[in-house]
Amino acid sequence: MSQVDTRAKEEKLVLAAQDGNERAFEALYRLYQPSLLRFSFRLCNDDAMALDAVQDAWMLTLRTLKQSFPPDTFRARVFKAVRWRTFDRIRRRGRAAADELIEEQVSEDKPEAWATSDQLRRLIKALPEGEGEALYLFYLEDLSVAEIATIQDVPAGTVKSRLSRARNRLRKEIETPNEPPSEANSEANSDLNEARQSGPSHGRVKLEIVK
Repeated sequence: MSQVDTRAKEEKLVLAAQDGNERAFEALYRLYQPSLLRFSFRLCNDDAMALDAVQDAWMLTLRTLKQSFPPDTFRARVFKAVRWRTFDRIRRRGRAAADELIEEQVSEDKPEAWATSDQLRRLIKALPEGEGEALYLFYLEDLSVAEIATIQDVPAGTVKSRLSRARNRLRKEIETPNEPPSEANSEANSDLNEARQSGPSHGRVKLEIVK
C-alpha cells in the first residue's frame, strides 16, 4: 500500500472515531502507539516517563476528538500532544528541556547521501534538541515538514533549516571510516523496547533535499 493510500485510510479512521466509533479509535491507537512511544522515549530517555506521557496524550486526544479539525491533521496533533506531555513530565522532574529556535538560512545545495538508522540515532543524540527532534520525526517517523512545524510550534522554514544543519552533520559522520557501534536499546520495558525497534526506522534512509 502506498503512503497516499495509507494516509487516506488513517483519515477515514479519524472521521469514524470522531463520529463515536470506538473500534476506529482503537485502530488509531494501535497504529500510532509504537511511534509515539519511540518519540517520547527519545525526548526523555525514560521508559516509565514515556509510557505515562503517551497515555496522558491519548487521554487528551480522546477528550478533544469531537472538536472540529481536518482528519489529515490528526497525526501532527497526537505527536504534538505527546511532545508537550513529555516535556511537562521532564520539567516536573526538574530537568531542562530547551528547544532552540534558530532561524538562520542554511544552504541546501548539497549532494544526496544515504544513512543507516543507527547513524541517524547516534547523530540525533548529539544534536541540539530542536534539530534532533526534527530529524527523528522527518526521517524515522515519516512526518512532513508542515506536520513537524505544527508539532514544534515553529515556522516551516525553521524546520527546513534544522533538517539542513542536521543532514550536513550526518554527511560528515557517514564520510568518517570505522564508525563506532550503536548503543543497545534499553530492555527495562518489553513493550517500549519492541516499539522502539519496530516501524519505519530500519534499513537505510535517503537524505534528500527538503523542499
